[in-house]
Amino acid sequence: MPISTIVREDIKVIVESLSSDLQTFTGKSVLVTGGCGFLGRYLIATLLEMNENLSIPCKVICADTFITSSREQAIFDSDDPNFTLLEHDVCVELPQHIRPDYIIHAAGLASPFYYRKHPIDTMRVSVEGTRTLLDRARFAGTSKIIYFSSSEIYGDPVPECIPTPETYWGNVSCLGPRACYDESKRLGETICSVYQSLYGVPVSIVRPFNVYGPGGLAAQDFRVIPAFLTAAFAGKKMPVHGKGNQTRTFCYMTDAIVGFFKVLLHGRPGEAYNIGHNQDEINVISLAHVITELIGGGTQELVDYPETYPAGEPQRRCPDLSKAQRELHFSPTIDLRSGLIRTIQWYRESQLI
Repeated sequence: MPISTIVREDIKVIVESLSSDLQTFTGKSVLVTGGCGFLGRYLIATLLEMNENLSIPCKVICADTFITSSREQAIFDSDDPNFTLLEHDVCVELPQHIRPDYIIHAAGLASPFYYRKHPIDTMRVSVEGTRTLLDRARFAGTSKIIYFSSSEIYGDPVPECIPTPETYWGNVSCLGPRACYDESKRLGETICSVYQSLYGVPVSIVRPFNVYGPGGLAAQDFRVIPAFLTAAFAGKKMPVHGKGNQTRTFCYMTDAIVGFFKVLLHGRPGEAYNIGHNQDEINVISLAHVITELIGGGTQELVDYPETYPAGEPQRRCPDLSKAQRELHFSPTIDLRSGLIRTIQWYRESQLI
């Protein structure tokens, strides 16, 4: 499936932002789990674009089970000799010949709709899958592995801990309807920490905060921005859950991917890093109004949370980026309106990635 023009532009921006680090990947191999997902497709497209600048290209391996995606979404260029698509459950040992220099463990069921529907699979990928990949990294001599955790591990932070730093321990129910995701991500972090301290596995942890951009489809994602855009373009009302007072800060994809690669290459082993945007905190009803303004039409309505959506949604979510700024020199550059304009343009042009 070809990459749309706007996504290709985004990928070039990402690669340019990482220009000083590109040569690190010369002749290396990179495994991306969950490579057919929303984040995974950008990660893989970025790596393949990097090869244009390398004397010896890196080999990119995409591993996915296609629970929430499809095989076709991963095929940017099926003839590219440096790209391998592998249908594989990360809870199962990889084939022995796969000994990657870098592992980006982005597999997971991040949408509340899907982790409510598949709670056991959600826990397995964060716990069993993470341990399996850490073992491979340990015995394969992998240079670095990053584990994609989530801002959900903070739960619903107390007001004095917003913006939320990595040192905040979290306010999470171990028995609540979101626990299968929240608690398994927390345990995944613990496993990473133990493997780093006990075996010296070079693993860092990423905690993404509300990433959005081209490629997010409501039919596969069910999160707020793709849900609003899909409804608006279909001539339907944008569904605002509850009273719409819950707030978020949203990070455009180009900023997020740059941040993820900075953690991969420069994050300290055993450490966790918030990656997101710390400006433009906005409540959901106001977000709907902004989208209405930008697309030149549409309406919204307050609706009850559907049965398929787990209760206990955090009321505020905003990252403290001080650590990422200090240690990784990461600072997001795309404001919410600019990112939404690009996302809307993508919806209008293609609805494909």
